[in-house]
Amino acid sequence: MPLTDTECRAAKCPEDRAFIRLADAGGLYLEVTRPGPRNPGGSKLWRWKYRFLGKEKRLALGHYPQVSLAEARREHAKARDTLAHGVDPGAMRREAKEARLLAMENSFESVARRWWENWRKGVTERYGNYVLARLEADAFPEIGAKPVADLKASDFIRMAKKTEARGAPELARRVLQSSGLVMRWAIAHELAQRNPVTDVKPGDFLQPREVRNFARVGAADLPDLMQRINAYQGAVFTRLALKLMALTFVRTSELIEAQWQEFDLEAAEWLIPPERTGRKGRKGDRRPHLVPLSPQALEVLRLLQVARGGADCCTGPARLFPGERDHDKPMSNGTILKALKVMGYQGRQTGHGFRGIASTALYEMGYRGEVIEAQLSHVDPNKVRAAYNHAQYLEERRQMMGGWADYLDQVQRGGKVIPFRQARSAA
Repeated sequence: MPLTDTECRAAKCPEDRAFIRLADAGGLYLEVTRPGPRNPGGSKLWRWKYRFLGKEKRLALGHYPQVSLAEARREHAKARDTLAHGVDPGAMRREAKEARLLAMENSFESVARRWWENWRKGVTERYGNYVLARLEADAFPEIGAKPVADLKASDFIRMAKKTEARGAPELARRVLQSSGLVMRWAIAHELAQRNPVTDVKPGDFLQPREVRNFARVGAADLPDLMQRINAYQGAVFTRLALKLMALTFVRTSELIEAQWQEFDLEAAEWLIPPERTGRKGRKGDRRPHLVPLSPQALEVLRLLQVARGGADCCTGPARLFPGERDHDKPMSNGTILKALKVMGYQGRQTGHGFRGIASTALYEMGYRGEVIEAQLSHVDPNKVRAAYNHAQYLEERRQMMGGWADYLDQVQRGGKVIPFRQARSAA
C-alpha cells in the first residue's frame, strides 16, 4: 500500500535499529533513522532505489517534512522519466551540481575578487579598497552571481544605469571601468571568450559628464590668500602643507600622502612614485612624476623637519603630513578644506584649486604650454614622446618652478598682483 502523510509524520525508528524504510511505490521509500549523537532528532529522508546498466543505485530526494510526500512523488516521477530515456538520474544530478559549483567559482564576483587580489598590489591601499567597495556596492548585487562567460553588454548597461539612477553618475562610470578590467582578466585566464564592456561606451547610455571645476580664487585674491596662509594660527603641519601645495601645485592626494623617501633635498627634487600619481598613460599604466623644488619649497621642507624633531626623524616612509589623531595615516583632504574655511575661503578655494591658479598664471607669464602641462603631470598619450618630453623639459621646468615661487613671494609681500608677464621678466 502507498504511504500516507499521516504515516510519514508518525514514523519512528525503534531504539534497537539504526533505521527503517517505509516503502511507497516504484522503489520510492522513506528512510527513518533513530536519534544519535550527531543527529539528536533523527531524520527522515526520501530515497529512490533503481537500477542502471544492471547496477543497483539510490537517489536522495530530500528530507521530510521539508519535502512533502506529494513533492517526493513528483521528483520521483521526474527521475523515472530521466531513467526511461537512458540517462542515469544520479549521474545527471552530480553533473548539474558540478556545473553549479563551476559557475559559482567563475561567477563575476568570484573572478572579480581574484582579479582584485592581483591588481591591488600595484595601487595604494586606499584606492584598492575603494575600487573593491564600489564593486561590492554596485556590481556584485546585480551581476555577481552570473558566470563571466555568460555576461552580455546589456548586463553591464543595466548595472551602470541603476547606479546612475541613484544619483551617482560618476560612480557608474568607475564601476563600469573596473568591470571591464575584471573581464579582461577573465579572458587572460581563459574564463571568458570576450569582454562585453568594450562593446559600448559610457556616453552611449549614461548622461554626459558635468564639467567639474575645482573652486579657486582669481589673481586679484591671490595676495590675500597667500598672506592668510602665512598667518594661519592652526596646526603647523596644515600651514606648511598649504604653502607646499601652493609652491608645487601637485594633486592633493599626492601631497598629503607624501613620504620623506621621495625627496632628494640636495638635488632639489621630489619624485612621486607611480602608485601614488594621478598620472596615467593610454593603457592606464601609472607613471612617476618629478617635481623640481624651488628654494622656497626646500625651506618649507626644512621647517617640516624641525617640526618633526629633526632630519633624523624625516627618512624612509615617514609621512610629511601625518594625521592629527592617527600618525600612521596621512592628513585628510578635509583638514585642508577646514583650514581654507577658517581663512574665509570656503567654497572659493580647494587644495586642488592651486593647480588651476598656477596653470592660468604660468600661461599668462609666457611659459610654454608643453612645459606647463608636463609639470601638471598631464601625460602625452604617446609613450615615446612623453618620455622624450620629460627629459627635454626638465631644465625649463626647474626655471619655471623657481619663477612661480618668486612670483608668490612678490605677491604675498607686496599685497599687489603684478601682471603675469611682467612678473616673469622681473624674476
